[in-house]
Amino acid sequence: MKDRFSSGSQLYQLARPSYPASLIQEILKHVVTPQFAWDCGAGSGQLTQLLAPHFDAVVATDISVHQLQHAPYFENVSYQVQSAEHTSFAEQSFDLITVAQAIHWFDFDGFYAEVRRTLRPDGILAVIGYGLIQLQQPELQGCIERLYFKTLKGYWDAERRYIDEAYQTIPFPFEEIATSELSMLFQWSAAQLLDYLNTWSALKHYRAKNSDDPLYEFKAFFALDDHANQVFELKFPIFLRLGRLPGSAH
Repeated sequence: MKDRFSSGSQLYQLARPSYPASLIQEILKHVVTPQFAWDCGAGSGQLTQLLAPHFDAVVATDISVHQLQHAPYFENVSYQVQSAEHTSFAEQSFDLITVAQAIHWFDFDGFYAEVRRTLRPDGILAVIGYGLIQLQQPELQGCIERLYFKTLKGYWDAERRYIDEAYQTIPFPFEEIATSELSMLFQWSAAQLLDYLNTWSALKHYRAKNSDDPLYEFKAFFALDDHANQVFELKFPIFLRLGRLPGSAH
């Protein structure tokens, strides 16, 4: 598993979007006994904090100690530095295993072996991701698409394609459960948008090899007509894949 987010962990925690309660409710509809959950690749706890109120105990793991240090504290949450593919958990421990915006970094076979080992017979696996930001402002949407598809072309890790393909092309050897369509809606300032873009791994790769500012077009737009003080409506499409162990009773 690659660690792309230890550097800039605090910015990641502050700037990455928060998942809506509707996502958790969609998952919980299929969890038989909400006792013990594992949030794998938890980062700075964007999803962990939403799971905590619904389970007796949650363990959140990541390979980045820097990310976990910025996660919020809850009495029933244990943050641990462990990889997705090799854990110290007992067999059949979890009622729910989640992985949010991270599975594309994993070794699929290794992680799924841990899922099969640690998931209870009636447990649920939830794989969550979100796609490219969509802005209501056409000029800004054009900036986003030029940055993503042109400026940063060749700077994204190969695994990013799984996000572009809405996780539909990842292996998923489980009995799949149909889910509702979900999205995240926000109103962000110019500063919030720039902070979010600065968490992109490809932007870090670009800056390591180039001296120009890849966000210049955004900053020029915000400098015009008081755009810097506006609030912009935007959306992230959520993709969710839920599954049970093959042959499990339900």
